[in-house]
Formats: sequence, structure tokens, C-alpha cells
Amino acid sequence: MHGPAMSGWLLVALSTATGAYCLARLRSNSESARASAGGEALMAFGMAVMALPAALVTIPARGWTVLAVVFGCGALRALWSARTAGHHLHHLVGTLAMVYMTVPMASGGMQAGHMEHAAGGVPLVTGVLLAYYAGYVLRTGATLIPVPPPVAAGPTGGAANAATPGWGARPELTLACRLSMGIAMFAMLLTL
Repeated sequence: MHGPAMSGWLLVALSTATGAYCLARLRSNSESARASAGGEALMAFGMAVMALPAALVTIPARGWTVLAVVFGCGALRALWSARTAGHHLHHLVGTLAMVYMTVPMASGGMQAGHMEHAAGGVPLVTGVLLAYYAGYVLRTGATLIPVPPPVAAGPTGGAANAATPGWGARPELTLACRLSMGIAMFAMLLTL
């Protein structure tokens, strides 16, 4: 799933850091923070494996088959969860996109098990996924633009001290992780 080795390593680092934060969110006191953290950690670590430079490791076809099955199970879980939470639709698209990228590698159609200069997908499907992730990245990035909070006067005339959520429940960190995974997915789809 690579071009130059440097971009592969950057995707590995970004995806691994994102996956680690998602695992840390699993220990949060907030139910909403834990709700999607496991699926996001799976996606992030899966992207890290897929982005490993081919010079470092050559994953056999059966390894890609295992990844396709794992992401397929993740898609089924996201489909089941999408009944109650809208964000799981994004997880469904993401896990299906991961299956879409791993199937050509599992069938042995790629050089050395990685996508390096070989067409591995259907151009229309790849284009739709690229458009989806481009829109997702732009929309998510726009929500991270800081907006100053309204200042409410407390009983002493100063600003009211609202309770700050724990680091695992900070919505801006969760959005930043989702943004980085969206960027990584877009980059990986470009190489397909």
C-alpha cells in the first residue's frame, strides 16, 4: 500500500499513534468515548500494518486474507451498531474500504504482497471512496477550527469554571484521531 518508503513510515507512525490513543479511550469513564474506540483502534492498527514498507516485511497472501476477514467482521459489527448510532455508518464505510483494499492483496494480485504500481481496485469504487474520504476529512477538519467558548459570569463576576472532561473524553482529540485516520485512508486509497 505504498509509494516511497518515507510516506509508508509516516503512515505507520500516524496510524500507530492514533491506534494507541483509541486503545487509551477504551479506559475512559465516558460511555460515548468507549463506544467506538475499539473499532477505531482496529482500523488504525490495520492501516499501520497495511502501510508497512514492503522492504521491511512481506505479508503472505494468507496474512492479507486474515486481515480481510477481521475487517469483514468489523464491518458486520459496525452494521449492527449502526442501528442506534449514526457514527457507526462511517465505521461501516471504513471497514468495507479496508476489505476492499486487502482483497486484491489476498488474491496475490500485488507485487510482494503490497500495492506498489499495480491497479488493485475498481476505478469507480476507488473514486467514490476517495470522494467520501475527501469530504469526510474536510468536514472533520472544519469542526476542529477553534471557536472561543462563551464567557459566562459566575457568582464572583469572573468566568464560570465548567468541569473539563477527562483526556479520554475530549471530543477534539477524538475528532483529531478520526481526521488522521481519514487522511491515512485517503492516502492509502490513492495508491490503490
